Amino acid sequence: MIQLQNVSKQYTLSKQQQKELQTNASSVYAVNKVSFNCTPGRVYSLLGANGAGKTTTLRMIATILKPTEGNIMVGGENVIDHPEKVRQKIGFLTGSTNLYDRLTPGEIVQYFADLHGMDKVLFEQRKDMLFTHLNIHEFSKKRIAQLSTGMKQKVSIARSMIHDPSIVIFDEPTSGLDVITAYSIIELIKQCKVEGKTIIFSSHIMSEVDLLCDDLAIISKGNLIYADTMTNFRSQYIHQSLTEAFIDIVKEGGRRVPV
Repeated sequence: MIQLQNVSKQYTLSKQQQKELQTNASSVYAVNKVSFNCTPGRVYSLLGANGAGKTTTLRMIATILKPTEGNIMVGGENVIDHPEKVRQKIGFLTGSTNLYDRLTPGEIVQYFADLHGMDKVLFEQRKDMLFTHLNIHEFSKKRIAQLSTGMKQKVSIARSMIHDPSIVIFDEPTSGLDVITAYSIIELIKQCKVEGKTIIFSSHIMSEVDLLCDDLAIISKGNLIYADTMTNFRSQYIHQSLTEAFIDIVKEGGRRVPV
């Protein structure tokens, strides 16, 4: 489970940044008092326009960034007090692979398994399952530098999921990918749900959100302006597409309390 209570992230502005933003303010809130819960076995979709604060929020959950204020609990652990325990529980996948060009997929996945102290037998079982599901076996011995963007993203998924995390964070995982690769990621998210994992999914592709989402939150200018179940969302905006409703909610800036 993931729990956020009044979480904020504040950045100090340099004089150059103040000039660029045309403000006299000494700081800015990228995220401002955001609260929500993600429960196991459900897909929680966090939506927002570019610069809204969603990636900052996900990075705080993943312990990449420290919150300025508030409290984040991931799998029963506080992200500030026990970040190393949180990292053991999560898999974090973004649209940026950041893989080592000189290594092979097998070597990269082995490296991250070793970081998590995985048993060798369990590692081989997990690797074979992930490589089979993602069709990595056919290029598993090639260097990363020789792979396409879609292939690299598949390796990044395997790297993030090799230790069988109970909590998975997908931040724009299908951005810029071909249909077949995107489909394999969608199927993996569905499997994570079946396995009872806690899942946060962020995407600009509304058809994917509509397909996967159980709970929906919208963040705008650092503020959480909507949060409810997808069932309630569909009943409230029955005559609109998800894209149209998203745009209207952001324009209105309305807030709905989660159920």
